[in-house]
Amino acid sequence: MFNIVERRRWYFLFSALIIVPGILIMIYSTATTGAPFRLDIDFVGGSNYSFQYTADGPTEGDIREVFRNLTGDEVIVQQRGEPSEHKWSVTAGFYDNDTQEAIRESLAQLGPLDEDSFNFESVSATIGHEVTQAAIAAVIVATIVITGFIVVAFRQVPNAFRYGVCAIAAMLHDILVVMGVMSLMGIVLGWKVDALFLTAVLTVVGFSVQDSIVLFDRIRENIPRYLGEPYEMIVNRSIWETIHRSLATQLNAFFIMIAILLFGGDTIKQFIFIFFVGLLSGTYSSIFIAVPLLVSWEKGEIPFLKGSGTLHQDAEFAEA
Repeated sequence: MFNIVERRRWYFLFSALIIVPGILIMIYSTATTGAPFRLDIDFVGGSNYSFQYTADGPTEGDIREVFRNLTGDEVIVQQRGEPSEHKWSVTAGFYDNDTQEAIRESLAQLGPLDEDSFNFESVSATIGHEVTQAAIAAVIVATIVITGFIVVAFRQVPNAFRYGVCAIAAMLHDILVVMGVMSLMGIVLGWKVDALFLTAVLTVVGFSVQDSIVLFDRIRENIPRYLGEPYEMIVNRSIWETIHRSLATQLNAFFIMIAILLFGGDTIKQFIFIFFVGLLSGTYSSIFIAVPLLVSWEKGEIPFLKGSGTLHQDAEFAEA
């Protein structure tokens, strides 16, 4: 039987090669833009205009000049979809009704504007602040609940607290991967973090923890079943007994998301891509991060954390 956990240092190195550049990208984004991601109006507040021309219309500079002349503001102008579709999106500040109407009329003078495509939405900075606080609180509460649940569910297993910590470590691994990818896409493609991004992150958290718990549960079942075997061997056996189940479940989701990425609408592709990356990371981290961390902790390989050296398989646990 191939020993998966034996090569755990390579898995940790591979993850570091993904996470560390992601953190550096977020630092660079913060230094250049003031935030680790490009934030949508869901977080910073403001107004968003989206519109489309039926034929060749204005350039990015022409659209920016309209807003500059009417409001004096420097706005963010982005082209959506293919250039031949003539779709535009503008993120700006708050304006009164008269200014909004003047903006629409000025944009219509630049080319054949599709009046039905002209949409306007506004979000206050207060609401954006509340969304950010709610997202942070949700991740913190999820972390506490997950740790508590695993400790209670695995209370008959020696060092049950380790299982909760390793599941959280794998979850944080996935969050950092998703955040790094999102920061990179913001720099390269101008993607912005919105409420759907939070939905993707929280869903990834759920999938990641679920996979880890499935593997941990098999380890819990196998410890009394294979008393006397080295802990690493028990863990490796547990991975092989559950890996087909995890991969089969995730592959179904991967195929669906790939189909949506290829044939779905532009408005949902960003969400699906981030979800896909997170789910891929979650599948990897459950097998190659969460479980190997347990073995490293057991063997005392993690700095400042004392391992057991050998698994405590006492008579009381054997009877349980």
